Amino acid sequence: MDLAMTLPTMVTHDRTETLAWCRGVDEGPWSSLAVPDRITFPSHALTVELAAAAALTERVRLWTTIVILPMRDPVLTAKELASVDVLAEGRLTVGVGVGGREHDYRAVDASYARRWDRLDESVERLRAVWRGEPPFEGADPVGPLPVQTGGPPLIAGSMGPKSIARAARWAAGVDGAWTLDGDEATMRAAFDGVDAAWQTAGRAEAPHKSSSIWYALGPDAEERLRTYARDYMRIFGDEIGEWAASSVTCFTPDSLRQTVDAARAAGADEFFLVPTTADPAELDRTRDALER
Repeated sequence: MDLAMTLPTMVTHDRTETLAWCRGVDEGPWSSLAVPDRITFPSHALTVELAAAAALTERVRLWTTIVILPMRDPVLTAKELASVDVLAEGRLTVGVGVGGREHDYRAVDASYARRWDRLDESVERLRAVWRGEPPFEGADPVGPLPVQTGGPPLIAGSMGPKSIARAARWAAGVDGAWTLDGDEATMRAAFDGVDAAWQTAGRAEAPHKSSSIWYALGPDAEERLRTYARDYMRIFGDEIGEWAASSVTCFTPDSLRQTVDAARAAGADEFFLVPTTADPAELDRTRDALER
């Protein structure tokens, strides 16, 4: 199983911290560097952060976890992501999904209706642009073309059986099986569902299966993790925020190692760690914990 790291996009961070995290991840044992997508949040713009990561790294694969595609113009998004793929010399994987925060859609005047259908339609639009097809009759193609022929691999950010079945028609894999506590049985059941969907769809190639976990190490790790979970989930209601805060468990070196082992045992191809601080020292603490 590959072990990936997420930039601390969801907490306030600056140029110095972005530089330190990108270079630290590229120099470390990580397979990939991921960037999430939010609008009504203190996060940097996804494609801006990705472009910086493309310039600041040489080795790791870059991921979007995930682009909320139905709230974006697919042609402009295709152009931006192809540009990142060029800057990264073909190291980009694009996770796409519908998200769950209507506020993000409202903030950019995007419709929340038919978002699953619009995701499928936008995927086709991305691929058409990446093939060099003009966006309308008489237009020039939208460049640049991605380094990767046909465009970066597309991974579906899906968790439910219906969305996974849809993803089996067009995705190279699924980034799902997300848990607050890294439970092996929960992840295994989700990955088994992905495999079954691929078989039902008649896909010959195995799906790439990945998941992620919020974690914290170092001083005040438990309090930081619980606060992060509460703040992140409270948009769905105070009760959901408190449930999330009480459910997270990955705040000690032992619990981090156990979670990584659980993901491996469940069948993950790649597992993304999501930090809850912008302090670059968290990378050192994480490496130390996992090397024991």
